Amino acid sequence: MTGRDLGFADPERERALLIGIIEAISADPELDPLASHVASLVTDATGTDLCYVYVLDDSGRSLTLAGATPPLDQEVGQIGLPLGTGVSGWVASHQLPAVITDQKEADPRYRHLPQLRGRDFTSMASVPMISHPGGLVGVLNVHTRDRHEFTERDLQLLTSIGSLIAGAIHQARLHRRLAARERASEQFAEQVIAAEEAERRRLASDIHDGITQALISLSFHLDAAASALTEAPDFTAEQLVRARTLTRLMLDEARAAINGLRPPVLDDLGLADALASLARSIGAVEVTVDVEDCQLPEHVEIALYRIAQEALQNVVKHANTGQATLELHQTGTQVWLRVSDSGAGFDPASPPPPGDSGTGYGMSSMAERAELVGGRLEVLSSPERGTTVIAKVPSG
Repeated sequence: MTGRDLGFADPERERALLIGIIEAISADPELDPLASHVASLVTDATGTDLCYVYVLDDSGRSLTLAGATPPLDQEVGQIGLPLGTGVSGWVASHQLPAVITDQKEADPRYRHLPQLRGRDFTSMASVPMISHPGGLVGVLNVHTRDRHEFTERDLQLLTSIGSLIAGAIHQARLHRRLAARERASEQFAEQVIAAEEAERRRLASDIHDGITQALISLSFHLDAAASALTEAPDFTAEQLVRARTLTRLMLDEARAAINGLRPPVLDDLGLADALASLARSIGAVEVTVDVEDCQLPEHVEIALYRIAQEALQNVVKHANTGQATLELHQTGTQVWLRVSDSGAGFDPASPPPPGDSGTGYGMSSMAERAELVGGRLEVLSSPERGTTVIAKVPSG
């Protein structure tokens, strides 16, 4: 190959390439298989010895080798080039074709990558792949072992092929992003369902252990009162007093169960004052409160309130201290809630004791709540040095 056109001078080969590319696009929308298939089609149709397909990554600052003809196909996904680096990086950043006929290493744009065996090939042509909806998509390279003078027609045809491939790669990237979003959506749905089921189990346990047992006791007392109504009025009065006490307890239990779904205090006071009220209700621990008003969606308020509730209960159950701090502040687009104590602490890397939900399920529950509203939970603790729980969530 010295001065003649590539194989595109033959209309039949050009037509076969176009049909092959269309079939490749139709057969597999995944990016890497498409790029590798196209690389093989290009070398077969043009009579060149090697073809690389570089794709611009999602950051728009680097190229990744997405397709190559054997034996260099083993390097797919392993090679990255920042824009402006090497011939391919130069082509991408300038969006212009580049040709090196020989003496590649004398060209200031060339960068030798041993794994790509550049010294085994003498000549190369590199063209940008640009799609109208997506802009620059990547770079298409062809190489020949023997010296070849690429003609203007060669470059025009390679550029046309690059544009055709670019449209397909653009669609493949959209397909990949859509698939990733679907996977994320499925995972989110699974987390929501798991959290809902855990909440239902907790409420069922609360109702069973509290309201149901109280109702059974109330039934016994009322039966006893009815039997002794005429024979022992003093005993009857005593049973009725107990029944009234149990009734009040049941009302409290019912309110607590309902509050497990949506704390009314949030509607009445807002998050900041609700947290202050929560801190005052923790009788066993003196909680220092430093909170500010933050405008948050309802579901985020509930999540933060529940995280604070769980964290303070952990202080009561496990910290062995009478002091704790509760903070709520907003910094830019982030709101953070912090509950800290200087008590017993624990090793977060160690498994919780059997049957202990305070450092086991309690922590995972708080983390799930934070993640479900787009945030994250940090737990800082060590034995005898206290514990700090920090929930950071977006404000919008």
